[in-house]
Amino acid sequence: MLRGLARLTLTLVLAASLAGTVLTASRIASDPLVAPYAETTVEQIRAATDRMLAAADTPAVLQARIESRLAEAPRNWMALDSLTDLAIERAIDLPPDLLETIRIKREDDHGLYSQTVSCASCAYDPAQCSLPQVMICQAPIALTPVGDIAGVARAGVAYASGTQVDQIDLALSVVGLGATAAVLASGGTSYTLKAGASLAKLAHRMGRLSPRLIEIALDAAKSGVRWADLPAVRSTQDLARAVHPDALAPLTETVADLSRLTAATDATTALHLLPLIDDAADARRLAQAAEALGPKLVGRAEVLGKARLFRATLHLSQTAWALGAGLVALILSAAGLLAGMIQHALLRRLRTFAKP
Repeated sequence: MLRGLARLTLTLVLAASLAGTVLTASRIASDPLVAPYAETTVEQIRAATDRMLAAADTPAVLQARIESRLAEAPRNWMALDSLTDLAIERAIDLPPDLLETIRIKREDDHGLYSQTVSCASCAYDPAQCSLPQVMICQAPIALTPVGDIAGVARAGVAYASGTQVDQIDLALSVVGLGATAAVLASGGTSYTLKAGASLAKLAHRMGRLSPRLIEIALDAAKSGVRWADLPAVRSTQDLARAVHPDALAPLTETVADLSRLTAATDATTALHLLPLIDDAADARRLAQAAEALGPKLVGRAEVLGKARLFRATLHLSQTAWALGAGLVALILSAAGLLAGMIQHALLRRLRTFAKP
């Protein structure tokens, strides 16, 4: 009697666990708003990154990262200053010879002759620009509609003459110009879309776009632009007829979220961090980290890397906990039911052997 009641109870628990697990999994699969991960708060992001730094932020790690940045050309003084600030914050004493090297390199890079020569190189080739220089030598044109008009015009001339087209520059110019002319819809305003597209264009010319973001831009150029209509674009009406807004949507969403990152930091910092962004989700997570960490973001990104930094912006949602609890209950009830069946079968076999 008791054994049968226990088996019935386990069967009911198994059925309930199975139903709950299937229901939660179907909600996650059918509703994109019901995600297994949820965004963390500002305090949670700060606490999570501090815990990660405590585990990873050793003197050897910081020293190796600084030496790696010193070997670059041009040197990224935003990253170097953030790393030395992080060493001060964490009370880590850097070797005297490394500090002397930093001082000498800083004087070399910020001297009058070096600044004059490097600014001339930057004006000719953005890939030779340091982050502060690019905002002086390139941004006045690149961040305005003039740069977008020139980008579309260059692509039209190149296409008509059969020469190679910079498809990434074209896609970002179309998005920026389309935002200015209100041809494309964005998740925010035309200003935020234009600002994000211009920043991405500048990053492309500096070689600071991630491979995935480059792929999104190339797909947008191939599928979102009517190439045959490109040479005839003379107005916003011509531009509207020459693009497929739906095909440009993935790129549009990504660059629109870049403006949130810029608002939380500044354009120079956003340019430095752009290689971490592969899509719109990455842009949102990085912006969330920037809003939580402020000027400490760069140093933490240098040491923790993309994966750990982004992990700090997410935590398991209630839906994920419900799914996990359902799976655990399902496994336990199934194991209990299976154990009961095995026990019952063994007892029957023993009784059979015990008969004369």
